[in-house]
Amino acid sequence: MKALILSGGKGTRLRPITHTGAKQLIPVANKPILFYAIEAIRDAGIQDIGIIVGDTAEEVRNAVADGRRFGVKITYIQQDEPLGLAHAVLIARDFLQDESFVMYLGDNLIKSGITKLVEQFKQESPNSQILLAHVKNPNQFGVAELEDSRVIRLEEKPKKPKSDLALVGVYMFDKNIHTAVRSIKPSKRGELEITDAIQWLIDNNFKVLPHIVTGWWKDTGKLEDMLEANRMMLDLYETDIKGEVDANSRVEFKVVIEEGAIVKNSTIRGPAAIGSGAQIINSYIGPFTSISSGTQVINSEIEHSIILENCLIEDVGIKIEDSLVGRNVEVKKLNEKPKVYRLLLGDNSKVGLP
Repeated sequence: MKALILSGGKGTRLRPITHTGAKQLIPVANKPILFYAIEAIRDAGIQDIGIIVGDTAEEVRNAVADGRRFGVKITYIQQDEPLGLAHAVLIARDFLQDESFVMYLGDNLIKSGITKLVEQFKQESPNSQILLAHVKNPNQFGVAELEDSRVIRLEEKPKKPKSDLALVGVYMFDKNIHTAVRSIKPSKRGELEITDAIQWLIDNNFKVLPHIVTGWWKDTGKLEDMLEANRMMLDLYETDIKGEVDANSRVEFKVVIEEGAIVKNSTIRGPAAIGSGAQIINSYIGPFTSISSGTQVINSEIEHSIILENCLIEDVGIKIEDSLVGRNVEVKKLNEKPKVYRLLLGDNSKVGLP
């Protein structure tokens, strides 16, 4: 059995950060989102993984390499234009051959993994199995209609949803999906939709089964979703302090401080993660915050935020919260006025705060 991870796309909902980097490599709890997908697939017993890459192919290749660090084998498949999920299956034909496979959207996080999904697929041998979850706003998702534990209809972002079961970004297929993706036409937005391909399977009497997620999952395509994912994954941590924490500092609840990090005269209240080589000096790091490697936080307060690598946040007198800050960003206080800063900053930014 093989796996196909989609790591292309433009990441428009997370701009400006995704102007300069792959959205799938933004860290959640100081680990790139894409790594969670690879680990979930590996833990389900699948070692042969193809990754669909686009404009950020070089960055993804540099981060993942050949996959040996994860215990898997990686094959890269170039998609020159983001022409839809079914198009990704189409161009991956040579890699997939006639084997069954799991398709995993690289910006999705599923807390419980996909092992049970893979086991169910192997046991019941349907032609396709789709991951579904109950949501409050089904009109914003692809929605599945079920009958007698089978999927009978899929509809993309319906105005009047017939169920609250949304498609999660994980799918299982046997070789018949290759016929399906060659049989459908592009949608109004010019893409080959995977929902159309699955509907083709249904309409042609192939067996499509649902697997309903009972735990937490998240599509991390928006800032608020990214911050929620960061909260959920940090809360799984246990305290692990490998860096240097001086006697004037306090570390409370679940906090991970990686080797080479330095904490001086500061309070870190978890769940929180401090990356290798980071420096926290005369500062407060509040719950649900991840500080990536090489970042310096000096005389500042940060809470419920994600700060990427090699940033400098210094002398910011008002708390930074609900923020996602890109790599190599400088944030310095110039004057005191606002009570709270909420920031979404691209890589290599420099911000002077009034």
